Amino acid sequence: MPVYKAPLEDINFVLNDVLNAEQLSRLPGFEDATPDLIASVLEEAAKLCENVLQPLNRSGHEEGCHYENGVVRTPKGFKEAYETYREGGWQGLAFDPDYGGQGLPHTVGFVLEELMCSANMAFAMYPGLTHGAMNAIRAHATDELKARYLPKMVSSEWSGTMCLTEPHCGTDLGLMKTKAVPNDDGSYNITGTKIFISAGEHDLTSNIIHLVLAKLPDAPPGIKGISLFLVPKFLPTEDNEPGQRNGVMCGSIEHKMGIMANATCVMNFDDAKGWLVGEPHKGMRAMFTMMNSARLGVGMQGLGVGAVAYQNAVAYAKDRIQGRSLSGVKAPDKAADPIIVHPDVRKNLMQAKAFTEGARALGYWVGMMIDLVEKHPDPVVRQEADDFVALLTPVVKAYFTDMGYEVATNSQQMYGGHGYIREWGMEQFVRDARIAMIYEGANGIQALDLVGRKLPQNLGRLLRRFFHPMQAELEQSQENPALLEFVIPVAKAFGKLQQATAIVAQKGMARPDEAGAASADYLRMFGLVALGWMWLKMVKVAQDKLANGADGKEAFFDAKIKTARFFVEKMLPEVDFRFKSLMAGGKSMMEMDVEQF
Repeated sequence: MPVYKAPLEDINFVLNDVLNAEQLSRLPGFEDATPDLIASVLEEAAKLCENVLQPLNRSGHEEGCHYENGVVRTPKGFKEAYETYREGGWQGLAFDPDYGGQGLPHTVGFVLEELMCSANMAFAMYPGLTHGAMNAIRAHATDELKARYLPKMVSSEWSGTMCLTEPHCGTDLGLMKTKAVPNDDGSYNITGTKIFISAGEHDLTSNIIHLVLAKLPDAPPGIKGISLFLVPKFLPTEDNEPGQRNGVMCGSIEHKMGIMANATCVMNFDDAKGWLVGEPHKGMRAMFTMMNSARLGVGMQGLGVGAVAYQNAVAYAKDRIQGRSLSGVKAPDKAADPIIVHPDVRKNLMQAKAFTEGARALGYWVGMMIDLVEKHPDPVVRQEADDFVALLTPVVKAYFTDMGYEVATNSQQMYGGHGYIREWGMEQFVRDARIAMIYEGANGIQALDLVGRKLPQNLGRLLRRFFHPMQAELEQSQENPALLEFVIPVAKAFGKLQQATAIVAQKGMARPDEAGAASADYLRMFGLVALGWMWLKMVKVAQDKLANGADGKEAFFDAKIKTARFFVEKMLPEVDFRFKSLMAGGKSMMEMDVEQF
């Protein structure tokens, strides 16, 4: 059976020693968010994830959701677990106190997201979608809609979804057919079908609030004609309780490869009453608030699944005996050595460790930047932080999920034949991790977003928010001889990324296909360099701790340095390969005639 233990020691190291999360308590509204308070909250989150959510992960996967006549039942134990989640106030952990939230930093919410996805990704998706819907409503809805819906969603009494995709269109939402017809009372009648709606129907909450993209009768064609509407499953009564059933129904649930315990629904809207969120024909602006929140959340899913797969692979590799070490017997009292002595096993485990710990630092850092966007009193700092988040969003979504799946499959490999057997739980991690590369914008779309939107935006201003501080830290770190073995390879990889940036920009202006052809390689380079920066930061802290008293944690800090060394020697060189692939251009993939395929 799979196991999970929240990595609180590493989490606290990242928050307190690497990112200096104490600075959050100096922001207006976060005065109470001291390191001690955050640590105590995360200890309780660990208990929730280890003792309530993780035990339901495999059973929920095996049972799946049940659909009958428009009604969806979640697996056994999920309702009780959701009630525990609701009673703990976890939905409002990092949300505005004006609507019942606890007002803690988003950084803490990012940690909770990782822990929940490690423990039970399918369960985590139910409140995860609600969180994204809450953000969109708070940012774009009228005060009346906020007052009616947000307190119920923050308290977990009601949940939320995002309804974008239709049977005939995926990413190209300009092709959608869902219509919105205005009523005399200011509401709209929404008619259409949406597919792949995660948590679209379930039995965990008394109401479900759908955010639906649709077109008004006078809408201009394409993406510029989309509006966003709030459509509740049950129309609220005057005292804000679920009342009359609205014209929205779940037509079916999908039979999927993974996340079996989360209902992925076909949702049919038949003159369903809804209310406009944001301005007419400006729905994508409002929906992107939710989508960007969801994309970062999906990135943390990749990290979460990778982290739990790694934990289980390590436990198995230490216990499973097979063969003898090539350098001599390591366990003479046993018939064979534990497989963790073998180089290829070590390689896979080290790759998993290097990714998950590096991604944890980068993911939490993005969360901290969101806190600066919302709370810092200096508008210049807020703008710089917002640029950083915008630039890193496609990188976090795509690179974290690509690597989360890779770590899961490599961890499964550690089990040999047992990895293919369901009772060990590893195949579930692989299945669950795979969807994260697809939804909330497939990773190829994220690469196009990075290259086509983020790079040229404001004449490269977003890039400068990453490039300039990284360059400054590299230059400062070069003055320390103990850091050179890490600084030099990271600096070289950073130089390649800068070269690639100029080449992609130059070629893309003349031939857009060239930018598209380079985009996946470019995003992968960006992710590797970003993790290289994180590992440099962590090595600096580890070396300093070891030099000035490690308080009995010498092994922990020594492991950080060794993991960083593996990253720069064994993983960072991928930047060179990606650069060569990018330089080869797109001719070989575009010159084939369609009929030749």
